[in-house]
Amino acid sequence: MNVRVRPGGSRGLPPLGRAPLDRGLVGPRERDSVWWRVDWVILGSALVLSGLGALLIWSATRPRLLDVGEDPDSYLQRHLLNLGIGLVLGTVFAVVDYRALRAYAPLVYLASCVGLVAVLLIGTTINGAHSWIVIGGGFQIQPSEFAKVALVVGMAVLLAERSTQEHSSRGADVPLVLAMAAVPLGLVMLQPDLGTAMVFVFTVLGVLLLSGAPVRWLFGLIAAGIVVIVASIQLGVLKEYQLERFRAFTDQDSDTLGAAYNITQARIAIGNGGLFGTGLFEGTQTNGKFVPEQQTDFVFTVAGEELGLVGAGGIIVLFGLLLWRALRLAGRSPDLFGRLVAGGVACWFAFQTFVNIGMTLGIMPITGLPLPFVSYGGSSMFANWMAVGLLLNVHARGLETDRF
Repeated sequence: MNVRVRPGGSRGLPPLGRAPLDRGLVGPRERDSVWWRVDWVILGSALVLSGLGALLIWSATRPRLLDVGEDPDSYLQRHLLNLGIGLVLGTVFAVVDYRALRAYAPLVYLASCVGLVAVLLIGTTINGAHSWIVIGGGFQIQPSEFAKVALVVGMAVLLAERSTQEHSSRGADVPLVLAMAAVPLGLVMLQPDLGTAMVFVFTVLGVLLLSGAPVRWLFGLIAAGIVVIVASIQLGVLKEYQLERFRAFTDQDSDTLGAAYNITQARIAIGNGGLFGTGLFEGTQTNGKFVPEQQTDFVFTVAGEELGLVGAGGIIVLFGLLLWRALRLAGRSPDLFGRLVAGGVACWFAFQTFVNIGMTLGIMPITGLPLPFVSYGGSSMFANWMAVGLLLNVHARGLETDRF
């Protein structure tokens, strides 16, 4: 009897050094189906978070719009429109061929840098940050959100390509990655948008760690970051309102009607929710419009007040599932590019989620970062779903590689 043995392993086993991505006895026909190629934990978590965000945004904006005689459902409708566009963008990033994605990465990176330059030239200042380009009809674009996607893909392409060259080394890769990240990081700091700059830094550190960069480089980068922050304060790069936010964070009882007002009202709203919340549309802090920017930066306070500890905790669990699956995908990806893309997206989402929820609880300073999928904002929603598309792409391509 003739027995065919797969290269690199025994009959029925995958090649050495790679864990099987399929679970159970799954035939070729099932693995070719759309249902099997989609990571439903990632997709489902993102969809549920986006749906919950729609409800929370509706509750946060409805009283304000009613008071001024405008359509109480306008923010809800825009959020759903943004979600629809985000799903289309996510689908494109999920189905495009891996090789095409890597080929177009330099163009995506250059386009993101051009967008950041355009902000400085023709952008509009909103809430203290010169980060927006107004396109009319009540819509604005924030190029720094798309720069997050471009940076993750760009770093993954650079490190993956150099890993195939025998003369390259991990230590030599770090300066190239830093040079790539320095351009968008510097342009974002000029806006100034400290929150997005922090996301960039944390994402770069995570990708370098996953790529196997020497630990001495990582400690050096952390030290350099501290020096840059101190220099930014001394040279006046950071605006006075940003410094006031840090002062309010260190002493939250010093100016409860001024710099610490947002933190104080956010904590009151969350504490008012108790275990099960006041009920959707029934929050006294939300209806009283005490929390500023509640549909964007402080949308988690609506969940804390109206859905209570159980509902707000459920949102954190959904983020936990999404991040766990992204990290698991990074660990099981068959190539370095997929591992770095999945890991970079996980670092981005993890840091931004922690900072946003942390600032509503008073354990992080206010930085103006939205809560992924939940906060109102078109650019943020588009970038988030593009990142989800990248994760689904890595999952699907991993299944294709495992077949052979």
